[in-house]
Amino acid sequence: MGIIRFFSEGTDFSISHPKKTSSWIKSVLIQEKKPAFEINYIFCTDKYLLDLNKDFLSHNTLTDIITFDNSTKAGVIEADIYISIERVIDNTNKFKVSFDEELHRVLIHGVLHLIGFKDKNPTQKARMRKKEEACLSLRKQVSRGT
Repeated sequence: MGIIRFFSEGTDFSISHPKKTSSWIKSVLIQEKKPAFEINYIFCTDKYLLDLNKDFLSHNTLTDIITFDNSTKAGVIEADIYISIERVIDNTNKFKVSFDEELHRVLIHGVLHLIGFKDKNPTQKARMRKKEEACLSLRKQVSRGT
């Protein structure tokens, strides 16, 4: 079965409903036929994520998420997903959505990368966005217990 963990690095942010959020992410992975996983979410600051972006990806830009796929066995997902809470807050204003909606979009965005979705060109971005929306709808069903 799978494990989802939430951590904070350099910020006092903690996810408000870790069990519900974990159940939702697990349901997405199981629906995608990826039942074996261990994913660590690390909530951090812009500076922390910018340093990771520079050190590991040679990018000198702010980003909301970086996903590190640490998988060593076929069929088993092992990953660390870093999320800048400051970028999520800025995105809520930019996209005119609630903090929870943007946070959950970013949470699942990292998972979608792990299962093979890409977003480097307009076609891939559209496919990713459509899948994000489907996953966000599933979150509402899981939250209601349906």
